[in-house]
Amino acid sequence: MMSKKTLYLVFGVLTFGLLYNSFFIVSEKERAIVFQFGEAVRPDIPVGFHFKIPLIQDVKKYDARIQTLDEEPDRILTVESKYLLVDSFIKYRITNVLTFYKANNGSFNSLNSLLGQRSEATLKDNFATRTVKEVISGERDELMNILLTSLNNEVKDLGIEIIDFRVKRIDLPSNLSNSVYERMRTERQRLAEELRSEGKEIAREIRAIADKDKVVILAEAYKQSELLRGEGDAQAASIYAESFSQDPEFYEFTRSMKAYVETFENKSDVMLIDSDSEFFKYLNDKKEDK
Repeated sequence: MMSKKTLYLVFGVLTFGLLYNSFFIVSEKERAIVFQFGEAVRPDIPVGFHFKIPLIQDVKKYDARIQTLDEEPDRILTVESKYLLVDSFIKYRITNVLTFYKANNGSFNSLNSLLGQRSEATLKDNFATRTVKEVISGERDELMNILLTSLNNEVKDLGIEIIDFRVKRIDLPSNLSNSVYERMRTERQRLAEELRSEGKEIAREIRAIADKDKVVILAEAYKQSELLRGEGDAQAASIYAESFSQDPEFYEFTRSMKAYVETFENKSDVMLIDSDSEFFKYLNDKKEDK
């Protein structure tokens, strides 16, 4: 037989075990439910120190902090029947732990699967009424607010609240991206060719105008030079005539001197002229004076 001391020890251990399993603590980071024979009898236990019936009641705790769901990009169709690869993420937290447990059997993996399906459906519903331009370069904040409100309405039965639903990145599918790139490159090349062609045409027009102006300017300059030359010749003739009328002998002398200079300017020239020629009139007169 067991001694009293041993019995007391066993009783003490059992009592301590029962007391230890009778109390539990719920922290600020947790949400808890007390189950009795598999049925929730005390849902959403507040933060603090609590009592439960040992061996009969059980406590399940769930993380109440903000969770993040970041899955693979979804293939979404726009109103233009163009596919986009939409990469998004969701931040959520448990607001009703009993509803969360009933909807997902307390499994975050199950919740994330359901949440991913509903977020994809929300994206499809909202993108299906918008063009690519509106989605990419439109009012992004307005679209995010619409997505957040829509998804919150879709997850009320899951016992959670969506804190943020945001699109990180929007891409075109690889095959469509290549097609768009080639189309853009072709369009840019065509535009560059048009600009070069226009530039050449403008250059030709400028050169034609410049050539025309050049001809007009040269013609006008020639006309002015001829007018000035004519005026100069007229003035010279007038001066010579006036000088001739005042002193015919001096006028004839200057003309002879000019003729001598022009005649003997090239030393290689040889001329045979009679010494009594009129050409040597003033030279002969000079010799006679001597």
